[in-house]
Amino acid sequence: MRAMVLRSTALLADNPRPLSLVDMPRPTPAAGEILIEISTCGVCHTELDEIEGRVPPPSLPIIPGHEVVGCVAEKGHGSSRFKLGDRVGVGWIHSSDGSEKENLNADFVATGRDTNGGYAEYMTVPETYAYPIPAAFSDVEAAPLLCAGAVGYRALRLTGLENGQVLALTGFGGSGHLVLQMARHLFPGSPVYVFARSAEKRAFALELGADWSGDTDDKPPSAPHAVIDTTPAWKPVLAALEQLRPGGRLVMNVIRKEHADRHLLADIRYEDHLWLEKEIKTVANVTRQDIAEFLPLAAHAGLKIATATYALEAANEALLDLQSGQARGANVLLIKQMDTSIN
Repeated sequence: MRAMVLRSTALLADNPRPLSLVDMPRPTPAAGEILIEISTCGVCHTELDEIEGRVPPPSLPIIPGHEVVGCVAEKGHGSSRFKLGDRVGVGWIHSSDGSEKENLNADFVATGRDTNGGYAEYMTVPETYAYPIPAAFSDVEAAPLLCAGAVGYRALRLTGLENGQVLALTGFGGSGHLVLQMARHLFPGSPVYVFARSAEKRAFALELGADWSGDTDDKPPSAPHAVIDTTPAWKPVLAALEQLRPGGRLVMNVIRKEHADRHLLADIRYEDHLWLEKEIKTVANVTRQDIAEFLPLAAHAGLKIATATYALEAANEALLDLQSGQARGANVLLIKQMDTSIN
């Protein structure tokens, strides 16, 4: 099978083509697993963190990718949850202990980091960590839902937002544009503000129904009760904390922050950024329940997923475009032309 493989970690600035195309044997599903013939795989910022060494794979080489959509091609012994040909998806959680807090457990295995992922024609996964894809979404549309959407849903729940309270999003990429729509569905009385550096992304947020959009340091119409941060930088964190109203909560929906502006943390002022019972909460991974709940909810909400598509062989270009901030919505690799769009 064809696969894009990471052999060593390095900054993209030093090695802009970290993935190489190889031909390797098709994996065989173990007992309780399924083999997926992959059609699409989303490109997530976590892949940048893996490649650049902020969240390095425990062993190399590795096939990245954890927003996987495809069809069941083979079943391991005892697998009975799906039929051959069923359309399924896989997210960041490849397996864990199955507990309520499995996202925090030492047994957590990450797709595309701890075990081979979806930048390939085939992959295996325990059948309990694969999910039916709603018919409302094409393979391309569904891919970003498996991580950007599902972890965004977890972040939204962690805000503790109540209908009518003000939500702000800082950063507006693959996850942000989905969270905005989900917030509109779950909290129809809540104003939603978007902070983004790019004028194009601010305009995109307004197109999708944001009540206001501005640059990172701009002042919104009212202080938010909650802010979700999906940026790789520290400046938006300080800006969000300063904008929060008393008792507000900042939810940091990132697996790692980059180091370039970490020095700005020295500018934190307790009285402006933290006092009056402001809170900071981080999102760590996802659970099986997060993804299983989110996918049908996304279909019911009628989420519109903005994507840019790339061939599997162009995965390096997709990663560079993601890092540069050029992506409008989510980047998705086309691996097999088996899209089941209903459009």
